[in-house]
Amino acid sequence: MKILYTAEATVQGGREGTIQTRDGQLTLQLSTPKGLGGPGLTATNPEELFAAGYAACFQSALQGVAFRNKTPLPKEGTITAHVGIGKLDNGTFSLAVDMQLYLPGMDQTLAEELVEKAHHICPYSNATRGNIEVKFVVETQEKVEG
Repeated sequence: MKILYTAEATVQGGREGTIQTRDGQLTLQLSTPKGLGGPGLTATNPEELFAAGYAACFQSALQGVAFRNKTPLPKEGTITAHVGIGKLDNGTFSLAVDMQLYLPGMDQTLAEELVEKAHHICPYSNATRGNIEVKFVVETQEKVEG
């Protein structure tokens, strides 16, 4: 693999510490969520960071697939990644991801086909494939306020 870009982040103090990127664009306090026995402060955690990265990367992959297929994506489309952490039967921890895609106005079948293609090219999908469960839910109907 030819490396095109390398991100660098330094953590001090683990889940109760801080994170800072080399370029200084991201500096965050970390806190263990209550669900994992922590105080659940108003700081972020590794699972939220993973969810943000995966959702952003996946949306870019989807945009690339749609562009190559000459299929416009709705501007108000969103991707929400839900990253769960839990214990396996052997006592180790693992993640599970549920990706909710909102692509209003698109044909459901076409949207699902594009998502499947994006799943094959997204670097996060490639890194997690076969290691953790990743599920996709694609909604194409306009949300009704009320």
